[in-house]
Amino acid sequence: MKHLNKLFAAALLFAGLTTQAQDSNNPWAVSFGVNGVDTKVSAVGNDSPKWIQLGNANDNWNILPSVSYLNVSRYVGDGFSFGLTGSVNKINRWVSRVPGTEATDIVTNPGDLSYYAFDATIKYSFMEMIGTKWFDPSLNIGGGYNFFGDASAGTVNGGVGLTFWVTEHVGIQFQSVYKHSFDDNRVANLDVPTHIQHFAGLTFKFGGKDTDGDGIYDKDDACPEVAGLPEFKGCPDTDKDGIQDSEDACPEEAGSKELNGCPDNDGDGIINSEDACPEDKGTKMMNGCPDADGDGVADKDDKCPTVAGAKDNAGCPWPDTDGDGVADKDDKCPTVAGTVANNGCPEVSDDAIKKLNAYAKTILFDTGKFSFQKQTFPVLEAITAILKEYPTAKFSIEGHTDNVGKADFNQKLSDGRANAVKQYLIDNGIDPFRLTSKGFGMDNPIDTNKTAKGRANNRRVEVKLVK
Repeated sequence: MKHLNKLFAAALLFAGLTTQAQDSNNPWAVSFGVNGVDTKVSAVGNDSPKWIQLGNANDNWNILPSVSYLNVSRYVGDGFSFGLTGSVNKINRWVSRVPGTEATDIVTNPGDLSYYAFDATIKYSFMEMIGTKWFDPSLNIGGGYNFFGDASAGTVNGGVGLTFWVTEHVGIQFQSVYKHSFDDNRVANLDVPTHIQHFAGLTFKFGGKDTDGDGIYDKDDACPEVAGLPEFKGCPDTDKDGIQDSEDACPEEAGSKELNGCPDNDGDGIINSEDACPEDKGTKMMNGCPDADGDGVADKDDKCPTVAGAKDNAGCPWPDTDGDGVADKDDKCPTVAGTVANNGCPEVSDDAIKKLNAYAKTILFDTGKFSFQKQTFPVLEAITAILKEYPTAKFSIEGHTDNVGKADFNQKLSDGRANAVKQYLIDNGIDPFRLTSKGFGMDNPIDTNKTAKGRANNRRVEVKLVK
């Protein structure tokens, strides 16, 4: 008996280290405790069987005061389990009939018969049916082989049980089994009587595999190697944002479902890792940065963040000195107001052309020469001033003569006089790139050459705008 107690103690230690609730995940169970054998059920004759004789337990039950049974069972599905039980006892209370009667019993000591039983059981648990996790009633049927001293015989068994699961891992078990014997002459050491065996003990259930220790068994765990959460079938949610890591684009940082689990500190709809300004609400066009003046330059890069400007001027507006709407960098006349169509320079008006030609007609040359008469210089100064008002406009200086003299001479004279006006303008600050000159001799008269007045009109210089 001493060795048997050691065996049960080892079983208790093993079960305590490996147990979890028995089901399809944890199919194995180990139970052990004390048992009591009551032989009265077959000694009362025609009385109906009294399965649980609690009232006469002290008088009729045979109880060994130590761990005296061990059961190992395996869950097979749908509430059913199959188990094997081994038990030992000492029979020192044998209930016998009073000779000549069937209803009265006598308790005798048959000489401390050794009792051994080996039983196979099919058990059905009602726990899943009634939907509890702690109250576990059951029915069982099976058969066994029993030894009463020198006698032995098989029995057909049926019983009821009740287990209270005090934790997920440990239950307190009670069970009573009716063992019907077909060898029931009730002679000690010769017969095996029909009897009831009661069990009370602890049950431990185990066998499930939970590699990552997250409480979800491997067969139900979508991530069996990594501890996770039940709501994600055992997969982890490292940042605890409600999105499992395998579906979280940012598993280390808590974020929102709308952004696939990534954070957006400034709430602009752009995740931090793609946001150039993660703490300042911005726009997608600006890569998450704000642009207060709407000029397309993010405030962090804009030297004029409250005034719309140009990207190539760090977000600041280009200066426009003359205020004509054309920036100085593009204005060919940055200090003179002009038009956009003329690159910021003023357009030459018809009145200006009329003035130029009115002045040009009063240019006087020495007779037959290219040199100017003294009274002509104020006129040339006035023409120069007008041309400076239009610094990008181009002009053609044209010389004409009357028909007096030879044509070759008049051609050379008209070329020389036109060039003399051009050279004066150049010498007085007009860009030579803007000027051309040409003589037409006597080919383009504007008046008659038959009168002195007409010939005077034909001897002229004209200034024309080159478009």
